[in-house]
Amino acid sequence: MLNKSNFGHIRYLALMPDKPPESTPPVLHRSLLNRLRYKHLHMLVALGSSLNLHRASLSLAMSQPAATRMLREIEDMFGCQLFERLPRGMRPTALGAQLVRFAEASLNSLDRCAEDLAARRQGGYGYLSIGTIMGAAPDLVMTAVARMKAQSPQLRLRIMGDTSDQILRLLDQRRIDLAIARRSPTADSSGYGFEELGNERLLLVVRSGHALARRRKLDWEELVRDWPWILQPATSPARIALDQLLQRLELPAPADIIECSSVYSMQQLVQLTDAVMLLSESALKDYLRMGLVRALPVCIDVPMAPFGILTRTDDAPTQEQQRFIALLRAQARGLAQAG
Repeated sequence: MLNKSNFGHIRYLALMPDKPPESTPPVLHRSLLNRLRYKHLHMLVALGSSLNLHRASLSLAMSQPAATRMLREIEDMFGCQLFERLPRGMRPTALGAQLVRFAEASLNSLDRCAEDLAARRQGGYGYLSIGTIMGAAPDLVMTAVARMKAQSPQLRLRIMGDTSDQILRLLDQRRIDLAIARRSPTADSSGYGFEELGNERLLLVVRSGHALARRRKLDWEELVRDWPWILQPATSPARIALDQLLQRLELPAPADIIECSSVYSMQQLVQLTDAVMLLSESALKDYLRMGLVRALPVCIDVPMAPFGILTRTDDAPTQEQQRFIALLRAQARGLAQAG
């Protein structure tokens, strides 16, 4: 059985979303907390990811009738329908989606706690998991990681690189301790603290030897009309900045696009094609230095939103997190002074 404190921030919303916390009967709280089990959280996560009762039952190594009974048991605990049954599969209701997020966070927290305890039993100094956008990784995050490991050689460090929206999801699921990313303009940010660290400059590049690499003057109309593009997804900050620039210039979006969320894959693709590619200067730093790509002579004067440190406001930072954040701040100051 899970500790009562694990359920404190969801119990009122899950049980009686339209009433203030004081109006929820304490007896109902105790009944729920006494009945909810670890296996129920696994069922919620399996259903939330598969959206199919049969696949969920297979992933949990149980029969489908047993999975059906367990789902009914969970819904009976909360007194409401958590998943809408469809002709093909199912989908979570609003309360079901909230409970799935809670189940993911709870299971990840337990896994993280076990990993941290295992590391400390083996004579280590704990565990720290970081999510970072690739633009901030080369000069800022990796330098801080190297200094952290120099100070604490036995600290277990995990680094996960992705886009800001995916990193925020990892933070919400408690799979990482802190994030170096941008705030989402659409997501609720009330549960997160944000400390700005810096920003990135965008560059438009082509492979070395590309016909455009020899040009000293280019205009955006030609680039949009005549050349293929390699771009990040439409929700990425770089793509949003490009859309704003083209809108200001009254130009359409490029028609010939390879869309890719992996910065590494983008850097490989640009060397194999005649496409132009938009990425941050920090992500391209090594490729520019080695001469694998060339920056084009165009002005990109639309700024991206700043990136920074994102932490969960409901968690007190550990000593490891505090030390790493201090290293990030110092490195960010150094980069700002050097720039």
